[in-house]
Amino acid sequence: MSRERGKDVAEGSSENQQQPATPSRYESQKRRDWNTFGQYLKNQRPPVPLSQCNSSHVLEFLRYLDQFGKTKVHLQGCMFYGQPEPPAPCTCPLRQAWGSLDALIGRLRAAYEENGGTPETNPFANASIRVYLREVRDYQAKGKRDPTQEEKEAADFEQKE
Repeated sequence: MSRERGKDVAEGSSENQQQPATPSRYESQKRRDWNTFGQYLKNQRPPVPLSQCNSSHVLEFLRYLDQFGKTKVHLQGCMFYGQPEPPAPCTCPLRQAWGSLDALIGRLRAAYEENGGTPETNPFANASIRVYLREVRDYQAKGKRDPTQEEKEAADFEQKE
């Protein structure tokens, strides 16, 4: 053993100490989301085992989450439809924001595979989920923004894909 190595061991070098790693904010959120989804499946009647979960269950979960949303999405018949900042309140529903849903699916997709699922069977990676998210994004864009802003955002998004 070299003299320096012996000194490191005697002093308790950081290389040799095992400190419990604090999970990142992303890892903590991913674990919470995974647990929430698992609880959602258990609360179904009859309960759905994770091994039998499919994209339909994921879509039902996303729709279920809308009741806890905070984003006002104006319906097509609303007088404020398409106005980014309406001058008065309306009765249109609150929904989960598209960006929140997109991030949630990303975390659940990763958690599924980290918990033993295969990429080929990942219900969060199913094409129907991507279609649903695209529809939510488009609907929310139309209900909340003026057409010129919507066209600009759609063009920006298409360039990223």
